[in-house]
Amino acid sequence: MQVAVAGGTGLVGKFVVAELRAAGHQPVILARSQGVDLTTGVGLQDRLSGCDVVINVANVVTTRAKVAVDFFSRTTGNLLSVARRTGVKHVITLSIVGSDEVDFGYYMGKRAQEELVRDGDLPWTVLRATQFFEFPEPLLDNRSPVVLMPNMLTRPVAARDVAKRLVDHVTQDPAGMAREIAGPQQLGMVDMARRIVRAQGRHRIVVPVSLPGKVGKAMSGGGLLPHGDYDEGPLTFDDYLAGLARPMATGR
Repeated sequence: MQVAVAGGTGLVGKFVVAELRAAGHQPVILARSQGVDLTTGVGLQDRLSGCDVVINVANVVTTRAKVAVDFFSRTTGNLLSVARRTGVKHVITLSIVGSDEVDFGYYMGKRAQEELVRDGDLPWTVLRATQFFEFPEPLLDNRSPVVLMPNMLTRPVAARDVAKRLVDHVTQDPAGMAREIAGPQQLGMVDMARRIVRAQGRHRIVVPVSLPGKVGKAMSGGGLLPHGDYDEGPLTFDDYLAGLARPMATGR
């Protein structure tokens, strides 16, 4: 099956592409490096022609509601419009657990995206996932010895496990709101960041920061945890840390 992957060069997208190939599908990457601009729709018609399914994992890194809503609305709107014209039969979209409960800027963008998918006339599946194991790393990559890390309670999940679940939906009937996916352990983001620092042998002081008001309370109090039945990714955070550990230098 020919499957388009919006954001196929990103963190989750790379795993999705690899899983599609392993399952015998033909991935078609929708990204600027492939001549596609999701924000304008340039290049979409040619790349989507002949595709049966679209997996949308396109992303923007922002905490601002205006930026997030604009990005997810424009990219999803363009994708749905062209997918309809080219005969795509199923649109699978990655979203976030708690996006409908926490009034944070980025999550408001994901809400707008989900609404467009739900209200569209193409068969659809939305898979909500918890934060990935990789979530703290961009914040740890600055050169400052002190890193501010938000107080967040989550069940972090491996991006690879999320990609596998997305690809599973390719050969299934459209599910609407699919069972959420989360990791096997409940962890705080500050603890995760400190453990990443230790595993990599880096020197960073991680300082907890609570966002003000209802948003901070929801993030630290369980608003980002799955409710009811959900699928559990098998990989643990310890598995992830083992892959990050730097080998000890050997001298002669």
